[in-house]
Amino acid sequence: MKLTEQLQQTLNAKRFTLDEFSELLIRLLDYGVLSRDESQVETLLYDRYVQLEPLVLDYLSPLQVRIQHDTRFGFVRVFPPGARVPGLPDDDNQAFAGGFRAGLTQQEVAVVLVLRAEYDKALREGQVDDQGCVLLSLEALGIALRNLLNRSLPEKKTERAQLFRRLRQLRLIHFIANAEENVDDAWLKIRPSITSYVSEAVLDQIRGELPATEQDAADDSEGPLASTLFTRSEEAE
Repeated sequence: MKLTEQLQQTLNAKRFTLDEFSELLIRLLDYGVLSRDESQVETLLYDRYVQLEPLVLDYLSPLQVRIQHDTRFGFVRVFPPGARVPGLPDDDNQAFAGGFRAGLTQQEVAVVLVLRAEYDKALREGQVDDQGCVLLSLEALGIALRNLLNRSLPEKKTERAQLFRRLRQLRLIHFIANAEENVDDAWLKIRPSITSYVSEAVLDQIRGELPATEQDAADDSEGPLASTLFTRSEEAE
C-alpha cells in the first residue's frame, strides 16, 4: 500500500481530507508557526493541528523536523533539523540545519534580541497578561534598542512597516496600535513565543558579551549577531 493511501485511510477515520492535511502542512512549513489568536484562518488550522498532531509528527519525523507545541498559549512552531529547541532534548546526530531557516536582516535580528530581553525583564517583574504577552510601547522599544545595541528603529515608514510586518509573520509580536504612524503612541504586545525563538542561553550570551555585540551591530551585513539566533549547539556554544 502506498504511503498516500495509508495517510488517506487515517485521515478518513478522523474525518479529514488529504487536501485539509496538505493545507495544514503547507501553512505550517511555509510560515514556520501557527498562533491560534492570530486570525480566524490560524484558529481553524491550529485546531486542526491539535486533532492531527500525532499524524503530523509522524509524517515529518523522517525529515528530522522538530515541532514545539505550547498548549497553554496556543501556538505551534517548526524548527529545522539540528535546531536547538527550548524544552526539548538535543540530538547530536541530527543533520546540519539550513534550508528551513528564515533569513533575517541585521536590523530584524537586533529588534528580536531586544524584544526577548524586554520580555524577560517584564516576566521577572510579573508584568505579563493572562495570554503570556508583554505590553511595550514603540518608544520604549526604541530606547531599549539604543541602550542595548546602539541601534535605532528605521526612520522611513516603508522600512519600519517591513520590519514589523516580518516580526508579525514570525508571530513574535501583535500590534494594538499603528506603529508606522506615531512612534510615541504606538503599542505592541510581545508574544510568549519569543522565548522559543531566542533561547535563554542566547540572552545570557548577549548580556555577557555586550561590547562585542554592539560592535557586531554596527555592521549592517549578516554577521556574528545574526548567528546568535541559529541555536544549533555548536553555534550557541
